[in-house]
Amino acid sequence: MAGEIPNLEALERTGTGKGAARQARRDGMVPGIVFGGEKDPLPINIPFNKLFKMLKAGRFKSTLFNMKVDGHEDVRVICRDVQRDVVKDLPTHVDFMRLRRTTKINLFIPVEFVNEDAAPGIKRGGVLTIVRPEIELVVTAGEIPEKVVVDLTGLEIGDSTTISGVDLPAGTKATIDRDFVIAAISAPTGLASSDDEEEGDEAEVEVEAPAEE
Repeated sequence: MAGEIPNLEALERTGTGKGAARQARRDGMVPGIVFGGEKDPLPINIPFNKLFKMLKAGRFKSTLFNMKVDGHEDVRVICRDVQRDVVKDLPTHVDFMRLRRTTKINLFIPVEFVNEDAAPGIKRGGVLTIVRPEIELVVTAGEIPEKVVVDLTGLEIGDSTTISGVDLPAGTKATIDRDFVIAAISAPTGLASSDDEEEGDEAEVEVEAPAEE
């Protein structure tokens, strides 16, 4: 289970319609709605500054939130739409969907790399190049894994680890069908440059060597 689901605090919006929404924006709020879960829709307001900061951080539409509204039970939600001003590109309305524990959703799960000391390539000075620090998985809302563990044991310089070689948490699957790379062991810069120079020297020798009589 994920260690910590971020809280998203909101206020219940007392009025509905365009007039209430315009007033909310004048008050520095972004109007929104929470729907689904066999409950009535709940109109809400979210402080503009907080919402804007979360949007800039990225992954907003694929992040599971714990919605907290005074007078209502906390509920897990995921964003389904963010409407923006056509000129300023600022959020003007946001829709959230309540989730049941059995709901399947796409979320980015962080990757943890283990056993670096058991990777010969790293011991020889290789560098772990992380291609995907997070992997998007199809998960169940009630059983969200905290991380995906990638074992680096046995990897040499030039080797890579792909999604097919990773034991994904039970009940999850990758959203991408192809066998994509998660990380690779790259040669250190100095070694790579030295190898290139040696290859260049050998090429020169071959060019300058006298022809046989």
